[in-house]
Amino acid sequence: MFAFAIKRFASLLVTLLVATGVVFLVMEVLPGDPAELMLGVEAREDTLAALRQQLGIDQPAALRYLTWLHGLVTGDLGTSYTYSVPVSELVGERLAVSLPLAFLALLLSVAIAFPVGIVAARHRGGPADTGIMALTQIGIAVPNFWFAILLVYVFAIALRLVPSGGFPGWEAGIGPALSALLLPAIALALPQAAILARVLRSGLIDTLHEDYIRTARAKGLTRQAVLWRHAVRNALIPVLTILGLQFSFLIAGTIIIENVFYLPGIGRLIFQAITQRDLIVVKSVVTLLVAIVILVTYAVDLAYAAVDPRLRRR
Repeated sequence: MFAFAIKRFASLLVTLLVATGVVFLVMEVLPGDPAELMLGVEAREDTLAALRQQLGIDQPAALRYLTWLHGLVTGDLGTSYTYSVPVSELVGERLAVSLPLAFLALLLSVAIAFPVGIVAARHRGGPADTGIMALTQIGIAVPNFWFAILLVYVFAIALRLVPSGGFPGWEAGIGPALSALLLPAIALALPQAAILARVLRSGLIDTLHEDYIRTARAKGLTRQAVLWRHAVRNALIPVLTILGLQFSFLIAGTIIIENVFYLPGIGRLIFQAITQRDLIVVKSVVTLLVAIVILVTYAVDLAYAAVDPRLRRR
């Protein structure tokens, strides 16, 4: 297991290095002068020259890349032109909202999908299975921002149980903070739970028809014991893949939900940085999101090896 983890970690480092190169090249080939994009075409030439020097774009591209890469490694992501504060400080503040939101949404997704998927697989072809599949199809088809608007109308406006938007900060207490994250987490979790439930159902149906499942039943194990001790574990590999993809999506794809609920998260930050043409923030945040996706993929690979020891030999 240790050798497998080291091998995958080396691959992770290479992937991260390639990803930083791709992000840097994409930002380099954008049309126009970054200084003019930030300040506008009517800005004075001396102001443009000062900003070019601040951004380091008056230096050779190779030197700029190495300087930026060194900053990524050391945690120095530069200074935001719009906010005039270090980008690392901005990112840290926004991740304090986005990471708990993503984890809460993922937990809700799993809590909904696992019992629903298991019930659908156990009653394949029956009314329960048909109803569950219809609901999951609706969950996949309906956009999460529509769920968000509906949840705000019902629970925040009609019932007044939770706030409709904003974030009080963790210093206000765990209760108020989680209350502010509950509706956006549910809006994010519902479509993901629908996808996960369908994947789990398919995996369980395939597994329940394997020979070793029939052997376990022939040996006298109850249906419940066979399901949890044999079927669920062997159906987890495709589920782990979806979980990894879902967490990456929940971190990188929360722009709409965070704007609906006015949450100061990483998705709202990158949206604001794009609209304000703060390219320093855009480049750093995009690289961070790519790194999170790669790290989650690495964690999923380790989970694969833990679930199925045969994968450690690859």
